[in-house]
Formats: sequence, structure tokens, C-alpha cells
Amino acid sequence: MIIFHASDIHFGKPHLPELSEALVRFVHEMAPDAAVISGDLTQRARAGEFRAARAFLHALSPSPVITTAGNHDVPLYRIWERVFAPYRNYRSIIGPDSDTVLNIDGGPGVPGGARFVALDSSSPLRAIVNGRVTARQLEFADRSFAAAPAGALRVLVVHHNLVDPGDGPKAPPLRGADRIVDRLPRWGADLVLSGHIHRAYLGVGGEGARADGGVPVILAGTASSNRGRGRERGRNSFNLIRVEGSGIEATVYLYSRDAGGFQPAESRRYPGAFR
Repeated sequence: MIIFHASDIHFGKPHLPELSEALVRFVHEMAPDAAVISGDLTQRARAGEFRAARAFLHALSPSPVITTAGNHDVPLYRIWERVFAPYRNYRSIIGPDSDTVLNIDGGPGVPGGARFVALDSSSPLRAIVNGRVTARQLEFADRSFAAAPAGALRVLVVHHNLVDPGDGPKAPPLRGADRIVDRLPRWGADLVLSGHIHRAYLGVGGEGARADGGVPVILAGTASSNRGRGRERGRNSFNLIRVEGSGIEATVYLYSRDAGGFQPAESRRYPGAFR
């Protein structure tokens, strides 16, 4: 099974059209089993930005796509809208639901298929930058993972990072991230995908049966904006994840203007059967 994972697309002023075009080309060439876009589709949550984001998501077809909102997908400076209708544009243009589930069929190495559970970690009133996940959303994840088919890969998708990578500028985790990390074993989670900090990170979190003692927690950098940070300042990246019975391998792809496309950079293998 192959999973394409990108984040922080930022349609609007910071968006680089040649990068999103390169992403679409890559997905068409690779034909992944699923595409995950972990939030910040827009810069200022304007309707025109969301329409551009919707066209981008549709262009990834026929790969199944799951996405979620990020903190930039709710209005920041339009105060009335942020208080009374923060998700109006997202829900009317991208999709009506804040928390979603995607199931994909099994294939080589993962006969049970996969269940992706995406939780909207944006918080327009109480934690607009660092986000939060409510008790109601955790219960949604409880039910969604409990109903996953036997043997399915279980993937949690949130926009905000659950850990601070500690390899660059300080990146405070999602508010209440420890509650999510503590639930990963209960959910039987095999993988966590997020973004927000605009630099890639291949790490682990929580307890798990792996040799390295945790669940893979993988962050994507900014795929198509000029807002890369830390060691990815001025760079753009996404992740490609391969899952098979013997483990999970994640590779960060960085954009090369000389090559006119994304090229593989660092990789990490998470050994051990994913179930």
C-alpha cells in the first residue's frame, strides 16, 4: 500500500502554483492507494482560495483523498465570521463534515485495507494557532477505529503536530496532544499523519509494539507555499509512505527546481508487522 501525504497547501498569497502542479503530476505517476492532505488548504479561508483547493483535490483523482481543516482554514481577521460562521466556506466548498473517515480496500502487503480517521484540530475561538481536539472528537475516533475492519491499517490524520520534533524552531504541540497520544494504543493506531510546522519530521509517539517503542508520527512540510521553516526554509516537501507486512517506510520528498520536480531525500523505516 502506498500513501501520499502532503500538508499546508496554502492557496492564496503564499501559494506557488508550479508546486501544486508538480504534486498533481507526481500523484498521477505514482497512483497511490490514498492521498492525505493534512490541513491548511488556504491562507485566509476565503471562498476563492477554497475553490482553488477543491480543484486541486479533484485533480488528485482517481486516488481516494482525505483531508481536514487547519488553523488557516478558518478566518483570522474577519472577526464576525470567525465567531459566528468559522467553517462556512470550508463546509460549503470542501465538505460538510469536520471529522471524517475514509476506508480503502486491501492490496499487496495490507490485505485488510485501511481506515483513515481525520479529526479537525482547528479551534477558531480558544486555540486558533495551536489548535485543540475536543472530548466529542475523541469519542468519534473511539467509535471509528473500533469499527475498523479486522486487519486494517489504522491511520489518524490531524493538522496540528502532536509532538515537538526538537530539531529546529520550537514547535509547541497541539493543545491536549497527550490525550490523543495516550489513546493511540486503544485505537490500535498504526500511523499518525499531520503538518502545521512547515517542516518534515519522521518520529514516533506513545506506546506501541514496534522495536522502537512507539507509533510512527509523521509530519509533512509545506507542499506548495513559500513558508517553509527551519531546515526547510525556502523548501517544499511531502511524504510518501509504503506499508507492507514487514513494516512501514516513510520517505520525505523535497522539490528541486533544477530537476523540475520532487526528489526523495531522507527516509525512515519502522520495522515490525503493522498489526
